[in-house]
This record gives sequence, structure tokens and C-alpha cells, in this order.
Amino acid sequence: MNLRDIHTPVLLDRCIELLAPALEGPAPVVVDATLGMGGHTEALLERFPSLTVIGLDRDPDALRIAGERLSGFGDRLIRVHTVYDGIAAAIASAGFTAVDGILFDLGVSSLQLDIADRGFAYAQDAPLDMRMDPTQGPTAADVLATASEGELRRIFERYGEEKLAGRYARAIVHARQEEPIERSARLVDILQAATPAALKNAGHPAKRVFQALRIEVNRELAALETALPAALDALGVGGRVVVMSYQSLEDRLVKRVFSAATRSTAPAGLPVELPEHAPRFRLLVKGAELASDEERERNPRATPVRLRAAERVRPAA
Repeated sequence: MNLRDIHTPVLLDRCIELLAPALEGPAPVVVDATLGMGGHTEALLERFPSLTVIGLDRDPDALRIAGERLSGFGDRLIRVHTVYDGIAAAIASAGFTAVDGILFDLGVSSLQLDIADRGFAYAQDAPLDMRMDPTQGPTAADVLATASEGELRRIFERYGEEKLAGRYARAIVHARQEEPIERSARLVDILQAATPAALKNAGHPAKRVFQALRIEVNRELAALETALPAALDALGVGGRVVVMSYQSLEDRLVKRVFSAATRSTAPAGLPVELPEHAPRFRLLVKGAELASDEERERNPRATPVRLRAAERVRPAA
């Protein structure tokens, strides 16, 4: 398997451009909170010869592949098997008290999408696993087998923003009484059958349901909600964080955390802002930055990306 054939890092040049000013010191440290197959980390290690990267991933296959791909960098890459909400512990275990840069490339990785038997892609028939760490926790098939109709509806509404959540939940509960739903092709058939004819051409009916199941199985939003404040706390002054999101729920969460970190805490009406009320961070891009048309054409997985970035400008109080 040629890794570069299946893995084109999203917004690679832009990520390096945003992180670069924070990596000019003699021994900078970056956390790649979503190491994957190591595309972004490889470019960073090549660009900054004195850089150390702490690469986090919950997927043992990703850690193994990245380790093989980046073996030539020796101990400049420190791999850690953890979900990104373990970022503070990972930094401490690597022997650092603060870092200079942090990169989050959220969502499902190229590895997970392209290897069919992981069950992430609705276009390929496979066991309904969807665990990013296949050694832990319930699978998507387990969720479909045990969740009540109301729970399934909540999952599809909250994590997939699916308007037909109730209809799909009922169809799944009815279908599982006849036979367990264990493969992606059967789930797709159930969803297609439950979709009104007038809506069958309005996008694939499985897209949002598969997204919702993946987020539920991997607790992605809960992990991100913990990881983002921990990441901001781990940055030294001048340190930068870049986050790439691929769906609106993630991006809204990133926007909310960054907004709070870049806002003054001075009481309303205070005539002069005291230093302790000044924002700890400043935004590096206005709003959410999108991939260019050229990048989208070259790398279709960049199409939904929303990039946000911030820099620490003041130490913690």
C-alpha cells in the first residue's frame, strides 16, 4: 500500500504557514492531536529540523503506519495511543510542560474510510464497526441492536442533524426484530426503503445516519469539548493552535471555545480594561477558512473543511 496514494493531507501548506511563526525557537514542540497516517507531521518534521512532534491517535493501525512512515525521524516523533482529550497527559508523559503548536484534523481519517472492513463508508459493504479504536467500546452494530427508538432518534437528530430521524429510528427498530443489523449494506437498504420517494434524490439517505453513528460510537464531540480547552491551556505564549473541522457540529464547538478564549473578561461598563481581563488568545483567521477551488479539485476530502486558528498572547492568570 502506497500511503501517498490514499492520503493527501488537507490544507497542508496553510497549516504549516499558520504554525510556522510559533516554531522558530531552538527546540519547538508540536502536538498532532490526530496523527492519522502522519501526512501533516511528516511535512512539519521536514520543514523544521529541530522540531519534536507528539502524535496522538486512538487507532492502533494509524499509529503503526505513521511509525513506519516516519521512522527516519527517530525520536523526534513521540507516538501516544490516546484519544485527543488525553492531550494534557500525553504532553506531560513526553516530558514537556507546554508546547508551541497544536494541530487538530478532526473527523474520520483516510485510513478508516479507505479500508472497507472498518465500516465507516456507506458506499462499501462491511461489518458495522465504526470504532476508531477497534480494541475498545461498543460497535455501531451494538448501538443499533440495543438503543431504543427514542435513543436512536436522538442520536440521528443531534449528531447527524437528520430531519427524518424519527422515521429512520422506527425502521431500524422494526428491521432488527427480524434480523440483527450487522453490515453497512443492510443498514443502507433499510434507510433507502424508509426514505420518501420525493426525497430520494436529495442526497444519499445514509450519509447523516452514518455520521451520527460514528460520532456516537467514538464520543467525538464529548472528547473534543474536553480537548479544546486543554489544548489552549497547554500552549505557551506565542503558541498556536489550528483546528480543521468537517461538519457543522464540530465547527460550532470550535468557534464557541475560540470565541470565549479571545474575548475580554472585563465587566460591562468598566472604563479601562485591566490586564487580568485582557484576552488570552487572538484569532489568526477571520471566521472559518475554506479550501480553495484548486485544493478541492485536487483533494475532494478538503471540500467540507472549516479551518480556525488562534495564538496565545497572554499567560494564564
